[in-house]
Amino acid sequence: MSNATLQTLKNRRAIRSFDNKQIKSEDLNTILEAARYSPSARNGQPWHFTVIQNEDLLKAMNKDGKEGAIKTAPDFMREKMQADNFSFWHGAPTVIITSGSDENRFAAADCAIANYSMMLAAEALGLGSCWINSGLMLFEGSKGSVYKERLSIPSGYTPLYSVALGYINGDKPAAPERKTDVITYFK
Repeated sequence: MSNATLQTLKNRRAIRSFDNKQIKSEDLNTILEAARYSPSARNGQPWHFTVIQNEDLLKAMNKDGKEGAIKTAPDFMREKMQADNFSFWHGAPTVIITSGSDENRFAAADCAIANYSMMLAAEALGLGSCWINSGLMLFEGSKGSVYKERLSIPSGYTPLYSVALGYINGDKPAAPERKTDVITYFK
């Protein structure tokens, strides 16, 4: 495949092991610009991005998120979360939380597109990324409102998605086989 955009789409993988080296500011800004330029219904741009690069804050979020999530998580996740070294964000040095406007009925879809745009930009820059929803169980627990305030998530916005970003620790996983029976044509 010779098209660079299509190659980036095919090469992107969910990375679950990150080096602790922080990503460059210029790369972070490029990733955030990709998010801001994502398409949105009626150009509503119903998003807010919270960038977390503070290791102590990420550890606290992980700890408090585990406490709440263990009660409601599916069995397979609950077992993983009980491990001492469990990290929702797989040890990534940068986490971006994508929050959507409660007033925009298309916010969930628009924010999902923005989240994916960040992942594609990361791939194009040689960085790893992983879409993480489970870490946001933090906001559903007893400390959810405390963290919304601590992270300056605007009033009227709900954390919807997050993406872990960083340099890949080890080899990039191989691509899983793709289903071929998922398209129906009417010509």
